[in-house]
Amino acid sequence: MLKRYNILALAGGDAATVEDFRSQSEGHILPAIGFGQSLDFPSVEGLRKLFSEGKLWAISEITAQYSGIAPDDLRLDPYFALAEELDIPVGIHLGPGPPGTAYFATPEYRASAGDPMRLEAVLIRHPHLRMYAMHAGWPMSDAMIAMLYAHPQLYVDVGILDYAYPERDFYAYLRRLVDAGFEQRIMFGSDNMIWPDAIPIAIRRIQTAPFLTARQKRLILHDNAARFMRIEG
Repeated sequence: MLKRYNILALAGGDAATVEDFRSQSEGHILPAIGFGQSLDFPSVEGLRKLFSEGKLWAISEITAQYSGIAPDDLRLDPYFALAEELDIPVGIHLGPGPPGTAYFATPEYRASAGDPMRLEAVLIRHPHLRMYAMHAGWPMSDAMIAMLYAHPQLYVDVGILDYAYPERDFYAYLRRLVDAGFEQRIMFGSDNMIWPDAIPIAIRRIQTAPFLTARQKRLILHDNAARFMRIEG
């Protein structure tokens, strides 16, 4: 799917798995490291080493919300400090998990730990941090807009919302962000995990959104991420 749609993807997870993906992607994958769903966090020095080896483009996805840890928890601060020092992006999970996940899969998950307002202390402590809120903080659009307004270095992506959510709900949420004036800080995302066909569905939902102009579609599908990730071409 990455080759078919000419996508440059940011793939996160275990370092060995990401390198395996990269070896088969013919240049379509940038490497990231994700962590947080368990409390087995990687060492900062280990991440620094991966960066020096060209195996770390971003720290993403930080899924600490599944452990009940909000972004402003100081256990995460060393990773934000490292990312600011190395000038690499950070993607943090804010918003939805599987429905009812706290009762069957991830008992420590807390919806309240995904409140976009919990980003503020982090952004103030690390003003040069390139951070994006994954899933655009759904469904807390008011808080997400407040953070985007107050902190111009913050971006969002619309991963999983653009294929797994009802079209009416996704479009309403996306339009709320666009109408608030943040069309230049919304990035496409798939959050594809096990179903490659989710990628073209997600692309098509952006391409056919009736309220987006051609320029806005290009911004979301390409330009905003290229600017944020500092990718030429």
